[in-house]
Formats: sequence, structure tokens, C-alpha cells
Amino acid sequence: MMVMTAKVDKKKIAIIFAAVVVAIAALVLLLGGGRDTAPTATTNVSNNDARVEFLKGFGWDVATSPVESSQVRIPEKTSEVFDRYNAMQKQQGYDLSQYAGKTVMRYVYKINNYPGAIEPVYATLLVYKNQVIGGDVTDTAAKGHIHGFQKPEQLPQATTPETTATDPTSATAVTE
Repeated sequence: MMVMTAKVDKKKIAIIFAAVVVAIAALVLLLGGGRDTAPTATTNVSNNDARVEFLKGFGWDVATSPVESSQVRIPEKTSEVFDRYNAMQKQQGYDLSQYAGKTVMRYVYKINNYPGAIEPVYATLLVYKNQVIGGDVTDTAAKGHIHGFQKPEQLPQATTPETTATDPTSATAVTE
């Protein structure tokens, strides 16, 4: 019988263990562990009722018909405003850069139950081939904010991503 021994350096083992932990944490963040909500791009919203139900899924009570529906083109070249808007989309599981140069439908619905709203609040859905690919909720008050679909427990604070658009019935940050 042969017995082999090896000298194990505890410092090397600790470094390898730390590297593995960092790699796992990076994978979790890259693969979606840092999102606020799960992506809902697989939701078929081929008709108005489905779009209203999609928004109700986030706790919103919306008007049964959109106040506006139009086609918008996702820009091929990004800008600072687009990058900020798309960063918000990525937080909720969407990525508009995948649709660069494509024309998508934009549906805007008035929200009736936004917490503490004084001015109108709108939900905008961006839809491509009957799938939600992004969107936002916009408080049109002077100090209003734009945020993802998730219904806030309280009014959004200054940490909420903002774009330069304040009226969702005008072109959003994704139009050219």
C-alpha cells in the first residue's frame, strides 16, 4: 500500500474559494439576479384587454382605452437619454437595444390609482409583435418621475431614474 501526502497552502485555498464566490455572484447579477421584477416579455398583449390586464398585474387601475397609440422607432444610435431610459428598462427585465431600428407600437394608458397623484399619471407600453418589450409609468406633475411598471409603495424619491421627457403623450425618450 502506498500513501501519498501533499502540503496544502491555506492561503491559496482561501484565494481560490474567494474567486469562486466572486464568480458566482457575478453570474447571478449578469443573469438577472439584480432585476426589480421578472421579465414579462413573453406576455402576449395582442389586444387592448390583454394590455389592460398586463398593467393590472402590477396593481394599476387604468382607463379601459389608451389615451394614445402610435408607432415609434427605436433609435439605431444610442444617446444619453436613450441609455438612461434603457437602463430603467433593464432593471425591469427588458432591453430596448435589441430592437434598434425597429418600429414598435406605443400605447399610453391613464392610471387612476397612482399613490398621492395630483396631476395625471400615465403608463406607457412598448409592444413589438404582440409582446411587451418595455415601458414606464410617468407622473406628469412638475416634480414627477418616470419609473418602471412596478407600483410604488410610496411616492418615488429622487433615486428613481428620470429622463427629460415629462409628458408621456409626446414622444418618449426612445423616439428619434
